[in-house]
Amino acid sequence: MKTLYSKLHSLLPHQSSSSKEAMSLPDQLSEAANYIKRLEKHVEKMKEKKERLMETPRMSNKNINKPMEAGIGLPQIEISNVGSALQVVVISKVHHQSMFYEIIRVLHEEGAEIVTANFSVIDETVFHTIHSEVGESELGFGVPRMTSRLKKLVHEFVMAGL
Repeated sequence: MKTLYSKLHSLLPHQSSSSKEAMSLPDQLSEAANYIKRLEKHVEKMKEKKERLMETPRMSNKNINKPMEAGIGLPQIEISNVGSALQVVVISKVHHQSMFYEIIRVLHEEGAEIVTANFSVIDETVFHTIHSEVGESELGFGVPRMTSRLKKLVHEFVMAGL
């Protein structure tokens, strides 16, 4: 029996050696029982946390990937303008490559200078980001006209089912 108590005591977290020696056998058993209860609570909390974390990606994948998989709402365009910088973000299906060239053409026709153009492909979805600079003469009426033309272009692709 003494060996079992010794093994149980050795499994408890280490404290200062003087406090261990001073503990009576009932105190050691009580400490072991409390320690086991704390561990059980900790394990339960960790299981709950794991379940929450496992739920989060599934929900976000459902919300994000299903529209992309089905092609719902694609292509999409977002245009933002800060000062003379114009950023165009286009999300489309892989087979909409010609739309990217058309967007570049419209930007050039409207006097924008392309600074960078990047893309990423995830499954069948392409994310294009185009950074451009517009001249001061284009800031007043040029940017709204560009925005209108680009949105119309994307709308035409949607309506044509391309």
